[in-house]
Amino acid sequence: MTPGTISRELTIGQLAERSGVAPSALRFYEESGLIDSRRTGGNQRRYRRETLRRVAFIRVSQNLGIPLAEIRDALSLLPNGRTPTPEDWAAVSERWRGDLDARIHQLTQLRDHLSGCIGCGCLSLRDCALANPDDALAAKGPGARRLTGEGAAGRARDPEDEPPK
Repeated sequence: MTPGTISRELTIGQLAERSGVAPSALRFYEESGLIDSRRTGGNQRRYRRETLRRVAFIRVSQNLGIPLAEIRDALSLLPNGRTPTPEDWAAVSERWRGDLDARIHQLTQLRDHLSGCIGCGCLSLRDCALANPDDALAAKGPGARRLTGEGAAGRARDPEDEPPK
């Protein structure tokens, strides 16, 4: 290849450099069915240039907390033989809109209620007369009942306040 020529395929090192993802992670993505490559006669991996976009999508999705299985399912909707269009990406990302909205709501609840609980100074959701009068959330079982909206007023119990078992 002459200098300045753009190859239609990338080596694993080139893909790692361009994407900012370690070669070991790229091999893991390939083993997990998230990306694919072809092998040369010398058994070296070669990736289509479109793989850069897939890797970027995987990284952004992981940063959003999307599990790899869901990322793989979403990527299975994209074409293998051509660069995905903006419409292809829009269809994939639309699958997660409701889940992301729910996460945003949950994080907003956490932010708002966490600062309120810290502000009162009691440091105990079990004993706090404002957050959990008479430890009413204990009857609803373990977990972040208030944050998930399953308990009174949508706030969580502090696991540190659990009675010993």
